[in-house]
Amino acid sequence: MNFISLFFLGFFFSFVGSISPSMLNMTALKISLENGKKETYKYSLGVSFIVILQAYIAVFLTKYITENQVVLDYLEKSGIVVFIFLSFYFYKESKKSKPKKATINIKKETPFLKGILLSTLNMFAIPFFCVVTSILEALSLFSFNFIAVFFFVLGSVIGTFYILFFYGKYAKKIQKKTGKFTKDINIILSIITSLVAFFSVIKLFLNK
Repeated sequence: MNFISLFFLGFFFSFVGSISPSMLNMTALKISLENGKKETYKYSLGVSFIVILQAYIAVFLTKYITENQVVLDYLEKSGIVVFIFLSFYFYKESKKSKPKKATINIKKETPFLKGILLSTLNMFAIPFFCVVTSILEALSLFSFNFIAVFFFVLGSVIGTFYILFFYGKYAKKIQKKTGKFTKDINIILSIITSLVAFFSVIKLFLNK
């Protein structure tokens, strides 16, 4: 297993999975607009710190699941359904009109602690990394040895940091073009999830 490939896979899925406007990156945008890019950098570090724990927990949960072949087969089939659903969801989202501006209230907590708090409250992170790890393992693109997990988690953390930093750095431009940005990203995500579902189906039939 190429460890560098695992790093880039972790980076790619973490970056792309967080690129659509959400609580975490819209908060990064708001912090940048109200307090400056330096504060967004601190916030991104706080979020990324928690992602380390979330990604490791997800990997070890996935390892436990993969040791049970019945559960693994069920998850592989369920994963196909999930990615098909996500493909339709992102396509539908791309057809919506420009979303309303974020109304997230930024209190007086330091940006780093704000990042830790919101990242901890993000209940989708662990399930997201579980699904990604399961799909990669099913496609023989993942290994559960320590070094492989380390590079995957490292890529995931850096991917998360950079998407938040991206929102902070280009906050004003993103704020002006949120509608088109969201539409384009959702189309891309729809295509990606469709392709993942397609190749998962092919692998399922080839393994029979």
